[in-house]
Amino acid sequence: MALVVTTASVPERERLAYWQDALGRALVPMTVTARGDGPFEGRVSTERLGYLRISTVEADGHRLSRTPAQVAEAAAAATAGGCVAVCVQTTGTATLIQDGRRAFVDEGDLVVYDTARPYSLDFPQRFSAHVVHMPRRAVGLPVADLRQVTGTAIAAAEGFSALLVNFVTSLTSSVPPCSPAVAARLATGVVDLFATLVDQRSGRATVRERSPGDHHVLRVRDHIDRNLGDPDLSPQTVAAAHHISVRYLHRLFEGEGVTVARLIQQRRLERCARELARSDAVAPTVSAVAQRWGFANPAHFSRVFRAAYGLSPRQWRESRHDLLPTG
Repeated sequence: MALVVTTASVPERERLAYWQDALGRALVPMTVTARGDGPFEGRVSTERLGYLRISTVEADGHRLSRTPAQVAEAAAAATAGGCVAVCVQTTGTATLIQDGRRAFVDEGDLVVYDTARPYSLDFPQRFSAHVVHMPRRAVGLPVADLRQVTGTAIAAAEGFSALLVNFVTSLTSSVPPCSPAVAARLATGVVDLFATLVDQRSGRATVRERSPGDHHVLRVRDHIDRNLGDPDLSPQTVAAAHHISVRYLHRLFEGEGVTVARLIQQRRLERCARELARSDAVAPTVSAVAQRWGFANPAHFSRVFRAAYGLSPRQWRESRHDLLPTG
């Protein structure tokens, strides 16, 4: 059942402070600054779907700021590592600032921000928005990949963003009553759509920056993604599959910001992180997940996983229990 908080019955002089406290409990602690002089009105409803927090916010114009001090306080106290927020602007407009980026958000747009870093959201007039908070550990994407989409506005008509917007809008309009297992699967569906959107945005950026003669890189990336479970996958086997030399393969990737070997490892780790974050009734062992995605040596897998995500694979999986609802 959704928890609904409204300023309707609060004395006018106390409404802004009340609203700041309500958003802090429903979303994350933030500083609220009013945009107008008249009496402020706001309403927020929030509920759980598996490990997701789903909220709908309707309010008069105001500015939200997630300050460095609030981020630092959360980092010192939190065990879940912060959240990635997906916000769908249903009415009104907004301006998001994060990581030096400024995104102007129109009605119907989707915007992404990371609660583990400072940001501000400015709503110049009355608005409504759907917000989904996804624990970063459940998302299972490296920070570098997340920054491909944080602090940017994405039109709902752009590729997978349309699917994500429709899914989020449907869930926030009416979260269906369901068992914990079904709720976890629905939550995983949202996370998978978001991860696919990140992959798509990253790929499209690469295409824009690449010269027409470098279409080989797309084929190589696709080959790597389709063969991650092969423990023999390497620059040598990739080059052989495309009938080019290893030297030429490395030349192709000079402008990609990552080596072929590093890309293989990175993509394998992403797949493992996502699978370990799932809450299926019968979960495979850590070693089984590692083998499925091409890691033949469990000790090596544990070392590179910890280096990438700051936790061992087992700790990563166990941390998921902290994200699931207890009731």
